[in-house]
Amino acid sequence: MTDIEIAQQAEIKPITEIGAKVGLTADDLELYGKYKAKIEMATIQKLQEQKFGKLILVTSINPTPAGEGKSTITIGLADALNRLGKKTVIALREPSLGPVMGIKGGATGGGYAQVLPMEDINLHFTGDMHAITTANNALAALLDNHIHQGNELNIDVRRIIWKRVVDLNDRELRQVVVGLGGPVQGVPRQDGFDITVASEIMAILCLATDIDNLKERLGNIVVGYTYQRKPVYVRDLQVQGALALLLKDALKPNLVQTIEGTPAFVHGGPFANIAHGCNSIMASRLALQLGDYAVTEAGFGADLGAEKFLDIKVPRLGKSPDAIVIVATIRALKMHGGVKKDQLEAENIPAVARGFANLERHIENMQSYNVPVVVAINEFVTDTQGEFEQLEALCQKLGVTVKRASVWANGGAGGEELAQAVVEATATADEKSFHPLYQADASLEEKIRTVVQKIYHGADVHFAKKAQTQLQTFAKEGWDQLPVCMAKTQYSFSDDPNALGAPEGFTIAIRELAPKLGAGFIVALTGDVMTMPGLPKKPAALKMDIDEAGNAVGLF
Repeated sequence: MTDIEIAQQAEIKPITEIGAKVGLTADDLELYGKYKAKIEMATIQKLQEQKFGKLILVTSINPTPAGEGKSTITIGLADALNRLGKKTVIALREPSLGPVMGIKGGATGGGYAQVLPMEDINLHFTGDMHAITTANNALAALLDNHIHQGNELNIDVRRIIWKRVVDLNDRELRQVVVGLGGPVQGVPRQDGFDITVASEIMAILCLATDIDNLKERLGNIVVGYTYQRKPVYVRDLQVQGALALLLKDALKPNLVQTIEGTPAFVHGGPFANIAHGCNSIMASRLALQLGDYAVTEAGFGADLGAEKFLDIKVPRLGKSPDAIVIVATIRALKMHGGVKKDQLEAENIPAVARGFANLERHIENMQSYNVPVVVAINEFVTDTQGEFEQLEALCQKLGVTVKRASVWANGGAGGEELAQAVVEATATADEKSFHPLYQADASLEEKIRTVVQKIYHGADVHFAKKAQTQLQTFAKEGWDQLPVCMAKTQYSFSDDPNALGAPEGFTIAIRELAPKLGAGFIVALTGDVMTMPGLPKKPAALKMDIDEAGNAVGLF
């Protein structure tokens, strides 16, 4: 059966029953129908002093077309922990319609390890994406109106850096011209669209801790520069209150459930290749406060999502992971070992050994933070015992536990061995030993070079002329104390998506920097990574439909 057929046949419980499992009453929930709810702000405030449980971060090797199944393992692991008697709550990101309608698919897991209602979550859910899109574009409209009405702040229209957004892959909108049609229509200028998940407002929503912090962060957004090259903030436009008003419901975390009834907070959805790739701090804290174990994930491979989780999110969350689970598949390792996609079903033990170089680097990178690491192999029917034994031997040489998980086919029951290994790993964790990658007082150039050399294992960094000028400007403004958020291809440690495995000796090219003062980090754009993706030749939307009874068809 397909994922959607499994989801539609699953028995879904009223969300009030799911909330009751972790002590939430009907008064704590703002219902969105029978099976979805938001958590009331009063409840979030009431839980602020609640002690945190253990935190498990799920990440992966560099993704390949062979598939890894990070969300599937995250969900199946949580179900398995609950089967072992460990009260566990999940914290995941919300899917974006860009990959849902494009090529990557949704973000609700797969098989018998899914969050429900799958169709709702993958489409419009509770409207968070729309609220973020509206707030972003309201700011763009208010900014252009300020300029049209006399430009009291003396904003240089050639140096506006705030873009409009839409939650779709639409390459036609990457570069546009607005304000055409004469004086009544506005001031003509070049503009462009990003995808919603790349909006700074998405990052702000995911890093805000309450409404007051949300407003403060919104006020800190830099939208452009004056003719005197001075930054212009949202607080200068005095519209942070209006933007916060548009986001008041989106700020509340969403509660749903897995097929096996595990509570899951699904909230916020920044991409990890162009943003910081983590669900909201508010959702993560709720999972930690309501469960003895909280299982969360970070987008794409550990070189992107996990690094950003550990260096950007952890200081704001106030909690480092007690264990890191790195997800891989035998198929993906063979692809990193040079095997073509149409030849992955045949046993190839030497290719597993070659592809292990990618996994090994991720293991060593995560261990450098002084957090226990467990490897999870998401099983496929084509895996052979010989291939797994080769992988197991290689992991043993590194002193790392590796466990197979069949959660796609068997749900939580297929992840119990993995869950037990994770429990044992968390018992050895010492939060005081957590070691961030760089110090806050390092320069932006030093932070970028540290990520490139210690995480990517590149030889050097080349800063384009524009990036060099920005480094000087940002240092002068005092922005160099912020962490760096690398925008890089997810397919490789390098900025070349075709360089699989564990390349070394390369140079990362930084073409420009983007100040995200509201989010509290600086984005470094590498290579030709796009903040507005395009659709493939045959997008997933071509297979989607709805039947006469109103049921979704072809949604994975």
